[in-house]
Amino acid sequence: MDLLSAAYGAASDEDADEPPSSAPVAAGPTSFAPPPLKRPRWESRQHLPPLPQSFPQPPLPNAALPLASPANGRYVSKRERALLAASRTPVDSASPLPPPATAGFDSAQPFLQLIFCKRVAVGSITDSNLRADILHSLRCQPKPGSSTSFPSKLSVSLKGHTSAVNCVDWSPSHAHLLASAGMDHTVHVWNVWDKGNTTARVLKHHTAAVKDVRWSLHTPSLLSGGLDCSLQLVDVVKEKVIKVFTHDQAVEVIKFNPCNPNLFLSGGSKGSLRLWDIRSGLVTKEFHRSLGTILDIEFSADGRQFISSTDTTRSNISENTIIVWDVQRQVPLSNQVYTEAFTCPCIRYHQREASFVAQSNGNYIAIFSARPPFKLNKYMRFEGHGVWGFPIKCNFSLSGRELASGSSDGAIYFYDYKSARLLRKIEAFKEACTDVVYHPVMSNVMASCSWTGEISVFE
Repeated sequence: MDLLSAAYGAASDEDADEPPSSAPVAAGPTSFAPPPLKRPRWESRQHLPPLPQSFPQPPLPNAALPLASPANGRYVSKRERALLAASRTPVDSASPLPPPATAGFDSAQPFLQLIFCKRVAVGSITDSNLRADILHSLRCQPKPGSSTSFPSKLSVSLKGHTSAVNCVDWSPSHAHLLASAGMDHTVHVWNVWDKGNTTARVLKHHTAAVKDVRWSLHTPSLLSGGLDCSLQLVDVVKEKVIKVFTHDQAVEVIKFNPCNPNLFLSGGSKGSLRLWDIRSGLVTKEFHRSLGTILDIEFSADGRQFISSTDTTRSNISENTIIVWDVQRQVPLSNQVYTEAFTCPCIRYHQREASFVAQSNGNYIAIFSARPPFKLNKYMRFEGHGVWGFPIKCNFSLSGRELASGSSDGAIYFYDYKSARLLRKIEAFKEACTDVVYHPVMSNVMASCSWTGEISVFE
């Protein structure tokens, strides 16, 4: 026992002397590294929760070690303070963090949206770089029909579409801007008379051919519809999709209500006619009829009626080709307006008279009364141009004295509305001219587009 007690007593004496030898020595410059602690220093810290990030961040230095807020009373090195400050930067930003990304452009992360917009924003949409004469004409705002000059010479040729252009539309609130919808899945916005780049925007929010595009009546926003079964409202300034209206069929044509900019009408490939409210994004009225593809729709000036033109291949050819509808009651006022065996790709109301015209695949434009029983004028029609199955459109001048029409031969035909006499003809394109639209302010300016993707502005 004495031997055992002597042995253990010596061991305990050595342990008692051990701490002084292992403590750090303050005196002397010798570099002595203390042994590692039994417990890692990082486990005593309180970890920060993961920060929601809307932008991808590069890996931080020494990423193997988790970043955490220091425990109270512990010394924090400059490097750790820098790392902690960098990790908290997104939280301190002024703008709120966006929600998690979901499918679709509208819900994409802001970082991705910025990259996309940088690619498609080609030019400017402002009027700061326009020709002096055009800028003066736009600011003077002459009365409609006050000018006696007519479009005659080519002013601007706009190239960018790679396939057929279905329609063009002038902006009523920003009259230097022109929109076009193409079979190449794109919507172009043109700053027509810009001295630098006339291509202001190239919008690629559709995944199939775009059949129609319309400017909002009071804001720089575009509503477009196409074969991807969607209607999309786009803010042209921000290049952001504001709202998507899902359709159950391809969208062929859209029109805003002239008295209520929050309402618009859409026509589908399977005969649907729906009135939408932009504010709610829902259908407020639906007009039921067994119809074929809706070729065109046109509101009356007071917005109480509209006319639809349809492909009647699946119905009686003597009815439903052209239907006049009552918007409030959702019933047809007449469905036997046009009984000839031709479809009509375009319908237009006259601005000042109680009449409307219909572009017929019989290679003429027919005239109808806008009052019941909506009789066809059998004694006068506009003839000379060709349609031949192309979606050829026509439009009235600002004064209403002229009617202009595209043609399958690529020319633009101008008719006198009162006499239906052919006034002149402009050779515009080598292929079919699909749409012609007068400028909303300058009566001597007209935009036109072709089946080959060209757009020409005449003045």
